[in-house]
Amino acid sequence: MPRQKKERMIHRPPIYTKFKPVGVRGQSLEITELTIDEYEAIRLADHLGMNHIEASEEMEISRSTFTRLIENARKKIAEFLIKGKQLQIDGGNIHFRGNIIKCLYCGHMFNTNFEGNITSCPSCGSNNLMDLAGGFGHGRCCRNRNNRRGR
Repeated sequence: MPRQKKERMIHRPPIYTKFKPVGVRGQSLEITELTIDEYEAIRLADHLGMNHIEASEEMEISRSTFTRLIENARKKIAEFLIKGKQLQIDGGNIHFRGNIIKCLYCGHMFNTNFEGNITSCPSCGSNNLMDLAGGFGHGRCCRNRNNRRGR
């Protein structure tokens, strides 16, 4: 029986989760799914320029696991670019350190941690808010995990 995958820590949920070639209907495209932990590996290594050791510590995984994640992610992104597939970010055994809330009225987005319960937009006062971590099925579990670790 395989060992259970260790939960990977993700800084914040991705803002954009679907990408496709221009001029092609999404319904006709094959989907390549990039997991959220693969997305985080790309963000840390390729966007922020962290080395594998730093990035693996940030995600609370081994360096060899991080290397496998980044290799899988790069292969999927190359497939998306070269074969013209739709790229969708979702899934993975993850928890978020922080969250992003988006006001659906004015479009303002703001970073939060899981300590407080935000009920209105600090920009316009609207209570029509979207919780991005909640969109991935997270929130309460991440709040509990971060509180246990003192983050």
